[in-house]
Amino acid sequence: MKSRSASGGLVYSTDSGRMCPVCRQPTASCVCSSAKAKPVTDGVVRVSRETKGRAGKGVTLVKGLALDPLALMTLGKQLKTACGSGGTVKDGVIEVQGDHCDRVIEALKAQGFVVKRAGG
Repeated sequence: MKSRSASGGLVYSTDSGRMCPVCRQPTASCVCSSAKAKPVTDGVVRVSRETKGRAGKGVTLVKGLALDPLALMTLGKQLKTACGSGGTVKDGVIEVQGDHCDRVIEALKAQGFVVKRAGG
């Protein structure tokens, strides 16, 4: 059986509900979730095309953006609108359905990003 210190201490309290195991504050006032670090990148945004795991359907991937999740979602929406197709934002990577590498590169350069085409 695990000891209390190994499980992180107090997990639930009737006074304030769930507790964060890292900062030991109520989840409503947790300070560690808002202080997440931005991903470390080399400053170059890489745009590539990939079909792996998508039943042969190609998608355009945008990697290397050092943005917070809200700004990443906004940029993803702008890129999808510029290409006229769908897509998603997963794990810090913007996926645009279809082969739109050239359009995405031009849209990112217009916004001031340093862009490089990755892959073939």
